[in-house]
Amino acid sequence: MGTVRFGTAGWDYPDWNGVVFPKPRPKDFDPLGYLARYFGTIEINNTFYRPAAAAVAKKWVERVAAQPDFRFTAKLWKRFTHERGSAWSKADVAAARAGLDVLREAGRLGALLLQFPWSFKNEEASQEWLRDLFRAFGHLPLVLEVRHVSWSEPRVIEWLVESGVGLVNIDQPQFAKSIKPGALVTAPVGYVRLHGRNYKEWFRKSAGRDERYDYLYTAGELRPWATRVKDIAAQAKETYAVTNNHRLGKAPANAAMLESLVTGKKVDVPPLLLDPYAAELAPFTRGKPQPVAARSTANARSSRPSPQ
Repeated sequence: MGTVRFGTAGWDYPDWNGVVFPKPRPKDFDPLGYLARYFGTIEINNTFYRPAAAAVAKKWVERVAAQPDFRFTAKLWKRFTHERGSAWSKADVAAARAGLDVLREAGRLGALLLQFPWSFKNEEASQEWLRDLFRAFGHLPLVLEVRHVSWSEPRVIEWLVESGVGLVNIDQPQFAKSIKPGALVTAPVGYVRLHGRNYKEWFRKSAGRDERYDYLYTAGELRPWATRVKDIAAQAKETYAVTNNHRLGKAPANAAMLESLVTGKKVDVPPLLLDPYAAELAPFTRGKPQPVAARSTANARSSRPSPQ
């Protein structure tokens, strides 16, 4: 297999305190640097809401310096994916590239995620929009996430292969016109994103972020995805497997389970995570749940053991 990196979408959620991170956090605690000890990738979410300045991206690079094999992936600014009512400008591209180019030049950018909503269908206007994006950001390793079944056509796969753009294989609540799970590879970078299966909240317009992504995969639900990750990694140079079901630390728990299922080895996780998800994690992780009284800030400073 090629290199496979497992990790989470985002790294700093308030509800992870006391579940993934110590609570209260020590003054010098860095959640990004801490998670990078346990996972090979983290998907940067805040670049979706606003472009990252070069100085900010440089700080991110510095915070993972102790982990030479760690790579970021990043979501493209929503101006290009969700705000399609008017054409974007060269200034928009320059703003988006400022931080992304810093990550690329540092050798830390594994993929730039072009994530589109279910409403983005396979139509001529959508194809033209994508062609323009591929040209504007083609110097970066691109992966495309689409959610509508209209994109499930051989011609689309051929086009992505010709363009050198990876297709993101996703798990999401399945409805009549949702794209189905797969193990497709169209570029040197393979990508998997697991969003959870919260059918109740997925399409409810008033559902908040925490509600929509509140779902814990069982080992049985992850096993088919472990097989897909292996299939993808057999074809791709690098593969990224990202869990987006972030609510209350479910994403890191499932990322660790998936890594263990793919590698066949037990993995290390943040010690606090072993308490709320003890039953789920026990077959896949090293270590034991810690009593509440033992949850000291020392846990936050402990280094990840060397890979076995």
